[in-house]
Parts: sequence; structure tokens; C-alpha cells
Amino acid sequence: MQQRTLGRTGIQVGEIGMGCEGFMGKTAEQVMEMVDVMDAAGVSCIDLYTPNPDVRDSLGRALAGRRDRFVLQGHFGAIWKDGQYKRTRDMAEVKEGFADQLRRLGTDYLDVGMIHYSDAMADWETIRSGGLLDYALELKESGVVRSVGLSSHNPEVALAAVNTGLVDVLMFSVNPCYDLQPASEDVEELWAEKSYARELVNMDPARQALYETCQRLRVAVTVMKAFGGGDLLRADLSPAGRALTPLQCLHYALTRPAVACVMCGARSLDELRAAIAYESAPAEERDYAAALAAMPKISWHGHCMYCGHCAPCPQGIDVAAVTKLLNLVRAQGEVPETVREHYAVLPHRAGECVQCGACESRCPFGVAAAENMRQAAAAFGA
Repeated sequence: MQQRTLGRTGIQVGEIGMGCEGFMGKTAEQVMEMVDVMDAAGVSCIDLYTPNPDVRDSLGRALAGRRDRFVLQGHFGAIWKDGQYKRTRDMAEVKEGFADQLRRLGTDYLDVGMIHYSDAMADWETIRSGGLLDYALELKESGVVRSVGLSSHNPEVALAAVNTGLVDVLMFSVNPCYDLQPASEDVEELWAEKSYARELVNMDPARQALYETCQRLRVAVTVMKAFGGGDLLRADLSPAGRALTPLQCLHYALTRPAVACVMCGARSLDELRAAIAYESAPAEERDYAAALAAMPKISWHGHCMYCGHCAPCPQGIDVAAVTKLLNLVRAQGEVPETVREHYAVLPHRAGECVQCGACESRCPFGVAAAENMRQAAAAFGA
């Protein structure tokens, strides 16, 4: 399993993670079997948004004796009340739910303390002023959580949180359909048919700004909804009108800026093993570029998708990597020091480009790659 660093936390995670939906409705023995497969394959990061006591108990038993091999992303504000899930901002409920989570999981710490599900700016202000963010930061200071996170589907809320400098990890919905949609406080608009009734062109600017800000500030993104709840895997349900494969969805998410891992939410051992198979899949099975370029209602023309089709460069330049760093410079209007450092260690830089156009001839999205190299050379001075 390819390991990635969880942003500035320094924590290492397998790039394929597990969403807790896959444990729901399972017996303790079935959960144990899934965790055994995960452990053997290096699927280490587990999201724990559900407060379901049976899931927590079963997972706690499965983790016994090997807690240190897993990275647990638990949530503040997701509680179990009257036999069902409830989101809360009441601090007494938050604290009680957090204590229950640790107890049932059999651990005295969480790697990521994730503030649960904030899609509205008013809710984010409640989190900031109502004690929830302060509580998460206190637990980080004491070592009970190793880092603080926020889960959201709204890029404007997520960006506001990331820009405080207090959020280390962002759990965000990432896939090639949602990435075209403007910010909204109604999560259902991400998959509503009306949202795709018009032609959609290129990445939503708020989402691009979010991903690039996360990369610049070293805020890790852990991905949810990579398959759009399964809709992207079926042509009759996909808002794009074409189906993608699980491997293409995973590869798309894992090539976005700042992404550390994708929570696959496998509901069976077969689905789990299929996600793990990403690690050994040939490049042509992962490749999403041709599928995206053929979608009838969606266009990414002129927008670099970091798909790598521009390679190989006869000068050895990693054109996609240089473009990703150039986009960070464009977003900031300056060259941040961390971006300059990443550029400096590239084995070949944009100034070596001879403007041969080989990269542009292979690009499925019509990106002006040679011009990007010229601009990058000017921005970075080499």
C-alpha cells in the first residue's frame, strides 16, 4: 500500500482508507474479518462518523492489540440518541459522545478529531464561538487527539475553516461531478438532476481554491463520496451520463492537490478487495482522462486535470507536477516559500522546456501546457 503523509500532522496513512459505512449491519465476526483484510493490505485510515454503538463496539474488539497500526478519524458532534444518529452542537452531548467513542473503541486517543459535518456558514460560526472548536483544540493540546479536522461538502465553509490555521485535516467530497458544482449549503444539490441540466465547464473556482489552499497550508484532505454514493459507477444514475470504474474514481481523487487518502466505504469483502486492487492495477485501468473527456454534458477543456497524459516530456519535465505548483502561485498571486521549495527539488524544471508541443499533442483536455511551462519558468526564475 502506497503511504502518504497526512499533511502537516506527519502521520502516515495508506492512500486507500475505509469509511465506517462498510461496518454497519455487520456482526462482530464480520467486522473482524474486514479489519484483518485491511491490516494485511495496509488500509490504515478509518473514518468513524457513525455513533452507532454496535459499530463502535465491534471495531473496538477488532482493533484490540493492533490499535497502533491504524489511524482513527473520529467525529465530534455525531451522537447516538433515542436509537438513532443525531448531529449536535450541544457541548454536553458532544463531550458525552466523544467519551463513549473512546470507551467503545478501547483507545485513549484519536489520530484525527473531526468536527462533524458543517455545510453552512452559520453553523461554522456556531462551531467557532460555541465551544466546539475550542474543545477540539484543548484535546489536541492534551494529546487526546493528535490533530483537528472538519468534515464538509461546502467549499466556502471548508475554506473558511482551513484559513483559520486551526484545522489540520479536511474531510471533503471529491469526485469529477461534484467538483463542477458551485458552493451550496444544501448537500442534496450535489447530486440533484437539476444541477446537471446545463452544460458544466471546468472546475468550480471555489473548489479549486480550496484544494490549492489546502496544499499550500499542508492541510490534508481525506476524501468522502469518491464514487458519488455509487451513482458514478452506473451510467443510468451518473449525472455525467457515463459510468466510471471504481479505479478511475479512486485515481481521480488521489491526483487532486492535498489529498492523503480516500475512504472507500466498502460494504463487503469483495468491494474492499476491489479498492485495494487499485494499488496493483495497471495505469490504463486507473486512467480517467479519456472517460472524462467523453462525457457529453461536462467539459474540462483547457483545465489541467493532472492526469499525466502529457508525459513523457523529452526534456524529462514532470509537466503535471509543475502545472500543479504553478496553479498554487496563480491562486496566491505570489510564490509561497513552501511552493518554491517543492519546485526547487524537481529533477527537471520548466525552464528546460523547448516548446516542442509534444505534451499538448497528447493532452485530452486541450491544455496550453507549453505556455504553462513558460509562465512557470518566469514565476520560479528557472
